[in-house]
Amino acid sequence: MNDTSGLGDDAQLITLDVNGTSYEVITAPRRTLVDVLRHDLRLTGTHVGCEHGICGACTVLVDGLPSRACLMFAAQAEGARITTVESLADADTGELGDLQRAFSDHHGLQCGFCTPGFLMLAQGFLTERPEASKEEIREVVAANLCRCTGYQTIVEAIDACAIARRAQRAAGTEETSCN
Repeated sequence: MNDTSGLGDDAQLITLDVNGTSYEVITAPRRTLVDVLRHDLRLTGTHVGCEHGICGACTVLVDGLPSRACLMFAAQAEGARITTVESLADADTGELGDLQRAFSDHHGLQCGFCTPGFLMLAQGFLTERPEASKEEIREVVAANLCRCTGYQTIVEAIDACAIARRAQRAAGTEETSCN
């Protein structure tokens, strides 16, 4: 549970499924999902950028689809599966997931502020479109803003991960690696 002081008389109890774990949170009805994730659940990988849904820094997956957590009330996410950037790494070892390694290997990040949003956008997109072309990837990443990389290395990282995942699927291996 979280601190309920200052929430007012309209505070409500909601249950959120985040990264496969169920959380009960008492929150005001108009609190955003990004605020609940960061402040109540302490999942600070989801960043707050513009708070207008333009930059994509707050992108999470809601039922597998990329969504702007700054535009969604936490109460709207009740009953949905929410996936944050924290889910990409191995929870036990901390080892980076294949998409994260691809971003590192292809220098798809600089300052890193936008990276969690790009990772979640890419994760959702590659799940939906595993056969995506480089041009399709380029079009999708245009939905998020990055002030440092010029996007090319981000596109290369996502494309390399997609190619590696397709090759592993074709080979019948379960381990995912974008190297």
